[in-house]
Amino acid sequence: MQAPLLALAAIALWGSLAPLGVSLAHVPPFLLTGCALLIGSLIGLVLSGGRVTQWRVPASTLLMGVYGLFGFHFLLFIALRHAPPVQANLVNYLWPLGIVLMAPLFLPGMRLHGLHIAAAFLGFAGAALAIVGGRDLQGGFAWGYIPALASAFVWSSYSLLTRRVPPFPSSAIGLFGLVSGLLSLLCHALLESPVDLKVHDWMLLVAMGLGPLGGAFYLWDAALKRGDARQIGVLSFLTPLLSTLALLWLRGEWPSASVVLAAALIIGAAVLGSRAGK
Repeated sequence: MQAPLLALAAIALWGSLAPLGVSLAHVPPFLLTGCALLIGSLIGLVLSGGRVTQWRVPASTLLMGVYGLFGFHFLLFIALRHAPPVQANLVNYLWPLGIVLMAPLFLPGMRLHGLHIAAAFLGFAGAALAIVGGRDLQGGFAWGYIPALASAFVWSSYSLLTRRVPPFPSSAIGLFGLVSGLLSLLCHALLESPVDLKVHDWMLLVAMGLGPLGGAFYLWDAALKRGDARQIGVLSFLTPLLSTLALLWLRGEWPSASVVLAAALIIGAAVLGSRAGK
């Protein structure tokens, strides 16, 4: 049961991303991500006891880590700039579905059963309901959906590739975050206007770095190393539901019927996925 608990802890931290993001909406996204990733990389130093020798990984492993942490956020920000945010976010949340369906392609000896597939699509239906709610989605195709889909593929494939590269300690995630954070700050310098950050902003950035853009990545890596990627993928559909609930709490609102139904669908998918065969 250790792996599901680690995954749920990561998912709970990702659920706090939305309210923190709302509070930091005035901070350019690449600046926000760069600062938070650099703060989160310090967790790796703590986990390694200050021994940066644990960050020594093959170049291919480092590229995989930067591909996941930087590539995912870069593509998502591009998508959000060039497509309606709700629809782009919905396309992006295909990544849990990708983890489940692509697991046999990336992990030798792993097969999909009917229950895995049913749980994955049931979970996505719940995630879609949590994201969209009762809103009417209008508008045609926007090219921003392409990077949104690409970002989903990046996170799905990164999550699975961590099991294909030579074993590395989870503390090495700190190196991935350090390089990805520096690249994000470079994107900020090239693509965004500078802003002055206040003390309150830095406090929220520290929370972001210790939580959804830092601590969650270490927990996620530990979960994937210990558990079944298919079941963890199904659990991941809880992320948009928790984000929605956190935003409702921030606004002092009660969950709507659609959110309650989304919760039922996602919980049902998790139960179904846990019963799937090996």
